[in-house]
Amino acid sequence: MQGITIKNILEKKGKEPITCLTAYSKPMAEIIDKYCDIILVGDSVGMVLYGMKTTREVKIETMILHGKAVKNSAKRSFVVFDMPYKTYSNKFIAYKNVKKVMKSTKCDAVKLEGGRKIVNIIKYLTKKGIPVMGHIGLLPQSSKVFKLKGKNLIQKKQILQDAMALSNSGVFAIVIECVVESLAKKITDSVSVPTIGIGASKYCDGQILVTDDMIGLSNFRPRFVKKYSNVKKIIEKSVKNYCSDIKRRKFPSSQNVYRF
Repeated sequence: MQGITIKNILEKKGKEPITCLTAYSKPMAEIIDKYCDIILVGDSVGMVLYGMKTTREVKIETMILHGKAVKNSAKRSFVVFDMPYKTYSNKFIAYKNVKKVMKSTKCDAVKLEGGRKIVNIIKYLTKKGIPVMGHIGLLPQSSKVFKLKGKNLIQKKQILQDAMALSNSGVFAIVIECVVESLAKKITDSVSVPTIGIGASKYCDGQILVTDDMIGLSNFRPRFVKKYSNVKKIIEKSVKNYCSDIKRRKFPSSQNVYRF
């Protein structure tokens, strides 16, 4: 099976919506790989799987383990590795850590949060042949509170400038998180690379959500998340029935034991 490439992603801009979800494990990656163009090994793993309060607590060693699991399981989707907090504070540190990530996980690209402040880092990485995805708007690694961005003219101007700077720095796509609809549309119309929205309107070239939010497994329910199922309820019912069967000695039954 031929995998999705950067060329495929770039060709979709303005033509066909790009589908993206997060994955941190083999089972989830195998399912998502059948349908999504991009799988993000997100640093949201810290909050989703480990109960951390912010993504800042996630270490690169932890991310690499999840990156390996996802990349080894994805045969079709383009896999992007979310670089953790403080792993790209300057271009030399960034390159050292990104090389480690790419060598260990074999992921297809990395994602960095930030706008104009990290342009030189992105340029350095892309010149070294490393594919980079940008991320603007709400930046979880540097934002202390979850808050909508682009509500005033100053913020709109700053975020648009960040988008233009990233587009010109060599990124192949830009995640736009939690910004007002009109700004997301203006950015998408202004930059030459695809935009991937999360809480940033249908006008983006693609969409991404944290899978655990989308399937109803997490308790995080912002306005921009649509729950397509309630996996938490299904799991709870299964656990309840399992424990009930044990207490009533219905499990294991004759079908669940070995006899010679």
